Amino acid sequence: MNGFTVAIIAGGKSSRMGTDKSFVEIGGKPVIEHLIQRVTDIGQAETLLITNRPDEYAHLNLPMVGDVLPDKGSLGGIYTAIYYSQNPYTLTLACDMPFVSADLLKYMLSLRDGFDVVVPRVDQYPQGLHAVYGKTCLDPIRQRLDADRLKVMGFYESVHVRYIDEPEYQPFDPKGLSFFNVNTPEELEQARQLL
Repeated sequence: MNGFTVAIIAGGKSSRMGTDKSFVEIGGKPVIEHLIQRVTDIGQAETLLITNRPDEYAHLNLPMVGDVLPDKGSLGGIYTAIYYSQNPYTLTLACDMPFVSADLLKYMLSLRDGFDVVVPRVDQYPQGLHAVYGKTCLDPIRQRLDADRLKVMGFYESVHVRYIDEPEYQPFDPKGLSFFNVNTPEELEQARQLL
């Protein structure tokens, strides 16, 4: 099986949280550290952190890269992750997902051969910041970025996508907590209760 990179995207503005959501604490530990702990040993060849504020993340001791094309939102972060990845496939995860399931991630990675994207859907909506992307996605994404068409799944029509719907991912993550984002103070409080 081809090697893969785990890329954690920590580029958002955290405007709804009011403070950097990577570092809000759940159970006495920053959200991003919960995520890092859950993906520490899923078989990746490398782990990258995508951020334009490396000083704030230096204590995590991960290799860091900044956006190839600044101010292009989540799609720009995904592009940067794939661009800098040393491997044919890159598992991209948002920094504010503390409950990802290592078993689900491994399952997604097991499906990657023959596909450009492997992505779960919640209520038919693709979770683009919890997905596996092949190097083959670089050109289609770049075309979108150059045109300022920044919807994450906008380029999916140009590539071969393997969707994973609820009945398929439920055995690995019965409550669907993998896709829980900590974007707002309310969601932070919910995450604390879930933990």
